[in-house]
Amino acid sequence: MQPADLALLGGLALPLFAAHNLADHPLQPSEWAATKSRCDHEGRVACAKHVVVVVLAQALAVLAVVGLTGTTVSPLAVLAGIGFTGWSHYWFDRRFTAAGLYEAIGKTGFARLGTPRPGTDDAPHLGTGAYRMDQDWHILWLAISALIIASTGLLLAVLASAATILMVSAILASRYGRRVLDQQA
Repeated sequence: MQPADLALLGGLALPLFAAHNLADHPLQPSEWAATKSRCDHEGRVACAKHVVVVVLAQALAVLAVVGLTGTTVSPLAVLAGIGFTGWSHYWFDRRFTAAGLYEAIGKTGFARLGTPRPGTDDAPHLGTGAYRMDQDWHILWLAISALIIASTGLLLAVLASAATILMVSAILASRYGRRVLDQQA
């Protein structure tokens, strides 16, 4: 099995991270950020629009790396890597899915850190535990995507399969956690 291209992996890491940060914050309208977690059509559309921006920003980052370095990449690997970023980002940003995963892995308390007290709006800071874990999830998938993009052949197939298993496991864990949360309500 041919190993991943270490130089390409390293060369993708920072541009993918920068593209993610731009798309996740300055390029995301406040309306999308406030709406994307809703369990209705508007929520799904807002999240999908946000993820399109994320995917386009990351695709441009990959194209810039390839264009500036003359590196050859497998188009299939790029599609797979960016595809997993899009899938994982959409799924996690729906928020109720993240809440279920937090419960399943015993992190609900951490996710609630920094949230306003009931009946108040007294959290004058940017981050909460949920925000921190949101960013950690996205960074994990940036690393996975970069590794997938830097791979070919059998390794690409193995990594894409492992990424699929990880996403399906997170989805199943989230569903379990949401059932637990529903029973507690």
